[in-house]
Amino acid sequence: MADLREPPTEDNQADAARETATETSRSASTELLAPFDLDPHFVATVVGAAGDHDRPLLRRLLLPLHPADFAAVLAQVREETFKTVVRLLGPDFPPEALAELSDELREEALELLPSDVVGRALGDLDTDDATAIVADLDEDDLEEVLAAAPNDVRLAIETNLAFDEETAGRLVQREFVAAPEFWTVGQSIDHMRDVADDLPDLFYEVYVVDPSFRPIGVVAASDLLRGRRAVALREIMEAPRILIRPEMDQEEVAFAFQKYSLISAPVVDEAGRLTGMITVDDIVHVIQEENKEDILALAGVNDANMADTVFNTVASRAPWLFVNLLTALAASFLISRFSGVLEQLVALAVLMPIVASMGGNTGTQTVAVVVRAMASRELTASNAVRIVGREIGAGLINGGMFATILAIVAWVAYHNPLISLTIGLATILNLTAGALAGILIPLALKRAGADPAVSSTVFVTFVTDMVGFCAFLGLASIIILGS
Repeated sequence: MADLREPPTEDNQADAARETATETSRSASTELLAPFDLDPHFVATVVGAAGDHDRPLLRRLLLPLHPADFAAVLAQVREETFKTVVRLLGPDFPPEALAELSDELREEALELLPSDVVGRALGDLDTDDATAIVADLDEDDLEEVLAAAPNDVRLAIETNLAFDEETAGRLVQREFVAAPEFWTVGQSIDHMRDVADDLPDLFYEVYVVDPSFRPIGVVAASDLLRGRRAVALREIMEAPRILIRPEMDQEEVAFAFQKYSLISAPVVDEAGRLTGMITVDDIVHVIQEENKEDILALAGVNDANMADTVFNTVASRAPWLFVNLLTALAASFLISRFSGVLEQLVALAVLMPIVASMGGNTGTQTVAVVVRAMASRELTASNAVRIVGREIGAGLINGGMFATILAIVAWVAYHNPLISLTIGLATILNLTAGALAGILIPLALKRAGADPAVSSTVFVTFVTDMVGFCAFLGLASIIILGS
């Protein structure tokens, strides 16, 4: 087993690579520490081979890898090493690995590979993967690549690219298996054997179509293999769970796959004719992509590729920090209106941040739950009122519990019952306001057509800060200084 105590840095990877290249070239190309973790010494060997421009060694190391592992290795190395590997492999660069690369790395790889190489490689892929690879090419490069692709592949890709990004049309695989309802199990199997070269690499269902080529049924491959040869497809088919139009948003498609536990689903045109299918592997990518976007949006940041520069990172995060600065300035202005109160009782300045912080955390918790419920279609118009009531109740109960704790702490620290009463009431108000804002703000943003995951947290924090400071200092003015 390789020594995993301390992965080598990239600066000394070339030396390490030369020392271990002979041994690693025989076995490391398929050795994994765990199902998803690549051996850092293997990555070091790849870096060393690239540094030495050792194309035969790179071929022995990388080509036996699964495309996903191939892409994972290239995601670990520096930009110059990545470019060297792409140039050295050239026509041998696996088409399937192109589909597994991140968008940024794929764009770099496509710039380095000759257009005719990329075009021919598209013929080895399903049309959905081929579409994803060329989707971000500029018009001139796209024409050159498609000119080198097989005619049927070019037409399928052009059809997919006619649809907007993040729609079902971009995910359509134009290769599928269809049969008329009067065919028997035996006829279907014999036909698929006769045209084996034209079948998709992987398929899970046979679509049963009427004379107008409209899908009227689905037969799982497992049912086909279990059926007797003389049985007609109409006798073992099931009605399609859903017919997907290419204009559908990919999130809607993903929801349908999740709801009905689909492995694949037929895609139809305006006339209802079968034009392709969408498979679950693409939906897994969609779900991961959408979830990642929502998580990053909740934090007010964009996706950070490991190859991003400091400038790109700053540019993606600074706008939301500026919004936070504006809301903080507004809160500070509010506090300044109560400067007289703070000057008379310094204890308020010590306790005030606690109230705002507790309210902010309550709001953030609620936003996270609400945005997830919206994404999974669990929060709808029919149950929104009940959920709002639940959150208000939770805010009041949590507010009461923590108000009691803070009141006791304030009493121990200052021996002033009025301060204890003030912070207790302010805590109840702000935790309730935080819970209410955490659900109403995402609902309002959704109704207005905005993405609630992107800006909810900023607005909720603003509300809890303003309510927290205003409630605490306002109550202090009334209860303590007015007594």
